[in-house]
Amino acid sequence: MQTLLNIRTSLFGATGQSSLLAQHFIADWVARDPDGRVVTRDLAAQPVPHLTAASFQAFATKPGERTAEQQAAVAYSDMLIEELKSADTVVLSVPMYNFSVPSTLRAYFDHIARAGVTFSYTSAGPEGLLKGKQAYVFITRGGVYAEAVDTQTPYLRQFLGFVGINAQFIHAEGLAMGDATRDRSLAAASDTIARLPNFAAAA
Repeated sequence: MQTLLNIRTSLFGATGQSSLLAQHFIADWVARDPDGRVVTRDLAAQPVPHLTAASFQAFATKPGERTAEQQAAVAYSDMLIEELKSADTVVLSVPMYNFSVPSTLRAYFDHIARAGVTFSYTSAGPEGLLKGKQAYVFITRGGVYAEAVDTQTPYLRQFLGFVGINAQFIHAEGLAMGDATRDRSLAAASDTIARLPNFAAAA
């Protein structure tokens, strides 16, 4: 049975434009794989705490030497990582907030980037350990941003690739630039979703 992990980051939850585009994809995914399992993690409703010196130190401490507090921090990170490891397909809905990704997503990444767990350093450079997954990233923006000022896509591609996850991006821009521009952009994104490969069936 295939599993899809839906990571939602919009402050508006399921009604955010990025969430709605992601849900469009998920509905198609479920239609193609009715036995598939969908797990949703809403980072706005249940934010991951920002990384602290204490939690960072807990990750670096050997298991047998961790305090109870450190073990709790590691257990929380392990839970997030196991949830991600169990997914075959990952869907991220990512609105642009102040020229970047939501801080809740950055916090989530800080808890799943663990040396020896989700990536390793080798003589040839870093190697991602979460291989065999496909991510679909739905990015929505109020304005229109040329590649030179797109701070989201390169960051997300680099991070996901760093842990071994291939990503495909679907953008919807100009959503605050009038109804006509918004509707055209959302319609184009919907058309792109309809043409995406059936990853669930191919896996």
